[in-house]
Amino acid sequence: MSDAIKHECGIAMVRMLKPLQYYKDKYGTAFYGLNKMYLLMEKQHNRGQDGAGLASIKFNVAPGTRYISRIRSNEDQPIQDIFDQINGRLNSLNIEFPDKIDDVEWQLNNAPYIGNLYLGHVRYGTFGKNSIESVHPFLRQSNWMHKCLIVAGNFNMTNSKRLFNDLVEIGQHPKEMTDTVTVMEKIGHFIDDEVAKLYEKIKKEFGVTKKEASPMIEERINIKKILKKSAKNWDGGYAMAGLLGHGDAFVLRDPSGIRPAFYYADEEFVVVASERPAIQTVFNVALNDVKEIERGHALIIKRSGKISMAKIKEPLPNKACSFERIYFSRGSDADIYTERKNLGKLVFPQIAEKINGDLKNTVFSYIPNTAETSFYGLREAAVDFLNVQKTAAILKGQRSLSSEKVTEILAVIPRFEKLAIKDAKLRTFIADDTSRDDLVAHIYDVTYGIVKPTDNLVIIDDSIVRGTTLKKSIIRILDRLNPKKIIVVSSAPQIRYPDCYGIDMAKLGDFIAFRAALELLKQTNQYHIVQEVYNNCKSQQLLEDTEIKNAVLEIYRNFSDEQISDKIAEMLKTPEINAEVEIIFQSVDNLHIACPNHLGDWYFTGDYPTPGGNRVVNDAFINFYEGSDKRAY
Repeated sequence: MSDAIKHECGIAMVRMLKPLQYYKDKYGTAFYGLNKMYLLMEKQHNRGQDGAGLASIKFNVAPGTRYISRIRSNEDQPIQDIFDQINGRLNSLNIEFPDKIDDVEWQLNNAPYIGNLYLGHVRYGTFGKNSIESVHPFLRQSNWMHKCLIVAGNFNMTNSKRLFNDLVEIGQHPKEMTDTVTVMEKIGHFIDDEVAKLYEKIKKEFGVTKKEASPMIEERINIKKILKKSAKNWDGGYAMAGLLGHGDAFVLRDPSGIRPAFYYADEEFVVVASERPAIQTVFNVALNDVKEIERGHALIIKRSGKISMAKIKEPLPNKACSFERIYFSRGSDADIYTERKNLGKLVFPQIAEKINGDLKNTVFSYIPNTAETSFYGLREAAVDFLNVQKTAAILKGQRSLSSEKVTEILAVIPRFEKLAIKDAKLRTFIADDTSRDDLVAHIYDVTYGIVKPTDNLVIIDDSIVRGTTLKKSIIRILDRLNPKKIIVVSSAPQIRYPDCYGIDMAKLGDFIAFRAALELLKQTNQYHIVQEVYNNCKSQQLLEDTEIKNAVLEIYRNFSDEQISDKIAEMLKTPEINAEVEIIFQSVDNLHIACPNHLGDWYFTGDYPTPGGNRVVNDAFINFYEGSDKRAY
């Protein structure tokens, strides 16, 4: 994505199912689980670079022993920072107590971060300052182990205000209105409630003391029931992970499957991560061994080691995030790799039409590197297209063609080149706009001497959001190569609507497709529709979420995809650009063909999978119309 945006977070969980001595004997270290957590988090570094955190829980330690360790960082390299700190602490202990290096029992009782259960998080902050207080995991403390709660997740709730008010109604005084705090306190409230009821029941049935009741409560605490009550009013996309101090753990996924979560279990480990290849690589397991947590279900791991999949909310139609497949997730996943290639293949017919089938005078490339896989798919489609042309030419003149002519036909090959290379060293450090724009124009270097003045230059990008980098940098530097035409291809459809489930796309005015539609409304004397949409959005504000409709659909209704694409191309072509500029976007239908199991497309279609999404898009339009820079959620 040439326009960099922040997006979802990543979670990692490891539950050791054997005593720590087992891992020491088999793998040479009782810190084997901690090592795996480091790898799981680094393999998901693509999901979060604003912060990272890790929490661990020890089992079977005496009262007075610290059994929960937590560390967080918002440094430039947060994963490296937290593990440098952990290693520093452990190395100090090894120096101070060299005779205890192989004593697992001593390490368990004295060394921090060694444990039986781990939860890690890598964070992209979608809004607010990147303060250390915003970094997961969050900790809700108590002197009762079964009331201690650690939470980390990849999520955004669209109805944080309602969740906050729910807490107020049950007598709480939340310190913040953020969705993280409200979610954690909601779960914590129902843990407290469950524990109180269990204690009364156990005391009445067995006549035991509170001390005697504690292990009985831990054994009987019903995580499924707690989550069902807690998540009743949640509206959003989420993969929510939690640990209870005594050792129960869970990962809950939203009913539409918006946010991803995968797990693997054997006799030694239960592992959860946001991305499947992270588990495959770190634990060296096959593709089919890694399972997806079902929509609306929670993977529950009891302190005893019992594993279950419990339905918490009724599953809704599958609306798994398609942007995961287009851009955000690592392309090393087998299915994602194939899907990205298919995105390139499926958009090729539009390209062939724009260049009038003239592959001989067309150079194909990609920008940025994340578009490389879709470029491979485009290349395969181009080769197939050219082979059809060659076959037709040979068959048409089969009796009159000389061997030289046949050789000439066969010698034509599509021209695939690496034309743009990002200079990662450059930073736009000058504040004034003119100087900054000049620097931005040099972020990419180009390869000279390949493109001829008679050539079409086709560049594929994985998606186009704001168009800022295209306008101020990419098209300008590509024009230096002096092509006849520059065709920028997006392997994703036009981004028209904000996301509200974890991706940092909250403001309508940022989207070039939205700005293009507004220009078309002005051009066609239909700008009164903007006022009508605003009035509609305002009139719906007092409705319940389930009654709200997406009023912003009307902005695009009278224009075809091609009209908006043409207007975007017109907006991106500045006066100093000599080449003709055209823009091609993937169709939504082809997106669904390429990614058949990830049908979440609300940023392209406005079809939000939860009622809160419609409120967010309408609020985003109100903010745009009123000139407010605040977020809609």
